[in-house]
Amino acid sequence: MENSDNSCDPAPGRPPVRGIDHVGVTVPDIEAATDFFTRALGAEVLYDTLRRADGPNSGAAMEQRLGVPPGTAQRAIRMLALPHGPGLELFEFDALEQRPPALPCDLGWQHLAVYVDDLEHAVARVEAAGGRALSEPGPLPGPEAGPRNRMVYTHTPWGSTLELITYPDPQPYEEHTSRRRRRP
Repeated sequence: MENSDNSCDPAPGRPPVRGIDHVGVTVPDIEAATDFFTRALGAEVLYDTLRRADGPNSGAAMEQRLGVPPGTAQRAIRMLALPHGPGLELFEFDALEQRPPALPCDLGWQHLAVYVDDLEHAVARVEAAGGRALSEPGPLPGPEAGPRNRMVYTHTPWGSTLELITYPDPQPYEEHTSRRRRRP
């Protein structure tokens, strides 16, 4: 049931979300991940929230705040800026129960997609930085199709899924709605 009382809403009638601020990514080595995202995507380091030299952040309060198992410790946290998108917040943890990276078939957030102008060049940068393309770039399907609209999934050096996508041509879904995907 929707609450129609706008008395608590500081901006009635405006959407409650303005956009994605950042995406958090847990990585096995924050320095290696920074190198990968810098070389592959042109990311820049904004700041370190927790440096390795500061010692780990652990304890019941951190475990509860993040919903992680007892004994988990944050080793490092770093915020990166992408050239035309949300930030990437990198986390490095020590954890007894750490799992491998999620696959697209697993529940939860499954991949990060970045818009690129030159798909082949972007794939070459990912591969030069230590990642790998899972296939050749292919056409976008159905409502996303267009002569030059293509994508490819890649893996980071630690196995997380990164999608490279471009859709410079009009897409069929645009014929049926005035709403548009965000195109940087």
